[in-house]
Amino acid sequence: MGKTAYMFPGQGAQYIGMGKDFYENCVESNQAYQLSSRMTGLNLSHLCFEDNDQLNITEYTQIALYTTEMAMYFYLKKENCLADVHIGLSLGEYAALTASDVCSYDEGCRIVRARGVFMEHEVPAGKGTMAAVLGMTSEEIEKALEQYKKEQKANGKTDIQLSVANFNCPGQIVISGEKQEVLDAMDFLKQAGAKRVIELNVSGPFHSTMLAGAGEKLSKELKNVTMNAPVIPYMANVTANYVDVHATERDIKNLLSAQVSSSVRFEQSIRRLIHDGVTEFVEIGPGKTLTGFVKKIAKDMDVAEQITTFNVEKYEDAEEYVRLRSTLIA
Repeated sequence: MGKTAYMFPGQGAQYIGMGKDFYENCVESNQAYQLSSRMTGLNLSHLCFEDNDQLNITEYTQIALYTTEMAMYFYLKKENCLADVHIGLSLGEYAALTASDVCSYDEGCRIVRARGVFMEHEVPAGKGTMAAVLGMTSEEIEKALEQYKKEQKANGKTDIQLSVANFNCPGQIVISGEKQEVLDAMDFLKQAGAKRVIELNVSGPFHSTMLAGAGEKLSKELKNVTMNAPVIPYMANVTANYVDVHATERDIKNLLSAQVSSSVRFEQSIRRLIHDGVTEFVEIGPGKTLTGFVKKIAKDMDVAEQITTFNVEKYEDAEEYVRLRSTLIA
């Protein structure tokens, strides 16, 4: 029997109403929203369930997603449905490590709230952006960006704020940086063979060197948080390697601080998990983005028929997954 990985999505998956059915039907989920509200001073039920202008603002988005993903996870944990390994995309890594018992949920709420604030305010609005590059391999994109930077430096520009932010799946990679640099690189990548390059509707140049200051602020904040070696291993975005029982508190905090301004290596992580025997991937949270990435990665590895996926987005999804797991165990 293959292993199971729980996956937690990142920023961009949020929508008004996410998690409301868990809030209404599961005591543990309800308590998750209440505790998050107490720890942050925000009204999480209002932020997640009622029309508002804050949910898509980074400093609120991150705590809203973290709270919702953990509320969903707490239902599965109550039903004793546990995974062999956890992975999250960017912000989702905090749900992954909390599910792995690296930190308490209340501490997680506090640090995620701080992370969102730091990332929102590090770069002035409009100064940075991100773009999705479709139809090129990671190697082709990195080679093209190297050539772009070489040409820019030949023209006298030395401080180039541009990097790969996300390795999502084959044919979908995200770049990030100073706005004009990204716009110029978009044209360069189209000429280099990209099928499409799409500027994203984001509030900042996430996972770029422009966020290094936010990572430093987060590092100071993390000094006040106790973090333990994980009971269940999780995958680090920065390294695409396991964080397991051998990890020190310093290791974990350094990875989280670096993650703010480093590439998210989701594709490399999934390839590693599949290679190591994970055959079931369960996405816990709003949307089906990560599931889509896994399917594309599995297809590229020619193992699609060996991989199963499941989405826990609604309360009824969770109930169905619990029934499926109990049937398999029986």
